[in-house]
Amino acid sequence: AARRDFYWLRSFVAGGVAGCCAKTTIAPLDRVKILLQAHNHHYKHLGVFSALCAVPKKEGYLGLYKGNGAMMIRIFPYGAIQFMAFDQYKKVIKNQLGISGHVHRLMAGSLAGITAVICTYPLDMVRVRLAFQVKGEHKYMGIIHAFKMIYTKEGGFLGFYRGLMPTVVGMAPYAGFSFFTFGTLKSIGLAQAPNLLGRPSLDNPDVLVLKTHVNLLCGGIAGAIAQTISYPLDVTRRRMQLGAVLPDSEKCLTMVQTLKYVYEQHGIRRGLYRGLSLNYIRCIPSQAVAFTTYELMKQFLHLN
Repeated sequence: AARRDFYWLRSFVAGGVAGCCAKTTIAPLDRVKILLQAHNHHYKHLGVFSALCAVPKKEGYLGLYKGNGAMMIRIFPYGAIQFMAFDQYKKVIKNQLGISGHVHRLMAGSLAGITAVICTYPLDMVRVRLAFQVKGEHKYMGIIHAFKMIYTKEGGFLGFYRGLMPTVVGMAPYAGFSFFTFGTLKSIGLAQAPNLLGRPSLDNPDVLVLKTHVNLLCGGIAGAIAQTISYPLDVTRRRMQLGAVLPDSEKCLTMVQTLKYVYEQHGIRRGLYRGLSLNYIRCIPSQAVAFTTYELMKQFLHLN
């Protein structure tokens, strides 16, 4: 039993470290994405690459990492809860409900994603508010100050959960499809070409795992497909989270209102899918680093 308790802890650490490494790699892309998605007036006329160049000029290189502190505090429990919950849900769905095959991966992935989001949502809210600020116009002085301000000015605890609806609705296909695609690619790959794509796991030679570069590729493809499906909901969430900070906040109170408003104002490409190209660029290294770090940490902490 002692070993099993530590298994939880080790799995928690593996998921957390994987998440932190992945997010720090792409923090600058994340900051620019938030600025573009919600049409920050300093950068709204810029495209992806011009914005990436403009932020350091205007706010210094550390400007690219704005909101990353809150991100780190959030992503450790988020990554950990997601990976841990995924394993638990998979067991429950398989054993209690008797559902197996790809479907149980899809269900477990979605539930794990939703669980992790709900647990860490207030930190996401704070991070977005911090990342949207531009040098010289600071409303929030830091993480704790942002927490206090949102709590006192925006209706207490519920203020932290604005935009949760599109997040959860978008999360199901996103988490579900990324785990589903990754799992499917992995099992097809290992079944069709075990010698070419696989190698024995370091801590359990009977278990085949994907070679690192194949893992990277599968993680990347999984992420890209999942992102495209749920992207407009991501834009909606950001707008709702920024709420009070945006001039048009009263038009973005519910998910449907926000989707309609963004579509009417900016259309599909410049509105609902604004920043998507950036999302592909950021999602591929992020997913790849996350899955690879997790696989390595699993071997390092003897989790296989």
